[in-house]
Amino acid sequence: MSDFHAHPQALVETEQIGPGTRIWAFVHVQNDVIIGRGCNIGDHSYIESGVRIGDDVVIKNGVSVWSGVTIEDRVFVGPNVAFTNDLVPRAKVFHEEYEHTWVREGASIGANATLLCGITIGRYALVGAGSVVTRDVPDFAVVFGNPARWHGWVCRCGERIQPDEVTAMVSCSRCGQEYTLRGDIMEEWK
Repeated sequence: MSDFHAHPQALVETEQIGPGTRIWAFVHVQNDVIIGRGCNIGDHSYIESGVRIGDDVVIKNGVSVWSGVTIEDRVFVGPNVAFTNDLVPRAKVFHEEYEHTWVREGASIGANATLLCGITIGRYALVGAGSVVTRDVPDFAVVFGNPARWHGWVCRCGERIQPDEVTAMVSCSRCGQEYTLRGDIMEEWK
């Protein structure tokens, strides 16, 4: 008996699934997929061969994750998010390797966002619903729009943060985590 749950109407072709993961109805997980522990894969999602998914990831309903996508631990992928893996798609043209897209630890992607391939969504970044992401998103950044543009910073707990203009330091009002802004890079103060 496996340590993960797959709904009877899910098609799961891989055995590389961590304990406590739940895969719901009408999901198709192809072979050569690795899914970590404690994940939740919503109805009508599709996970293509070669995808890597970390621990405690939530993928809501209607998401297709294509070859070349890596999703790290504790990522939230909202309903109907569209990943891509080919910048010049053509019918019946297949590639040995596809553009790689990284979604780093703790990032959240809002419903109906579209991510062009070959980009990185930074650690604990927040992508707004309906956004079209065409370039890398820095760690802790808030982006939204079409195309998605930077609109501020967010703590790992989800609270918006604004560094002091003089010291470039900020302490989250919700959890107390401290950050410093170095140029265009937000870093946790340890």
